[in-house]
Amino acid sequence: MKKVTLSSPVKRGDAEISTVELREPSAGELRGLDNFDVLRMNVGAHRTLIPRISNITANEFDMLRPKDLIAVQQEVVAFFME
Repeated sequence: MKKVTLSSPVKRGDAEISTVELREPSAGELRGLDNFDVLRMNVGAHRTLIPRISNITANEFDMLRPKDLIAVQQEVVAFFME
């Protein structure tokens, strides 16, 4: 499990999400995605994958600031490199 602390928390109702927790994806969670798109950090591919392997939804993913988006995406790609 990897954790990314957000520079700007994302709102979920009255609560705030300040950390995105990611786990390594299984083959089933990669279904329908092109691995090359995931590795290229394609935002559309990550918008589909990240809610499957983390504690945020697709709508919350859409609210990430650019620097937080890149930090989360880098951790996802790292699962493929280790």
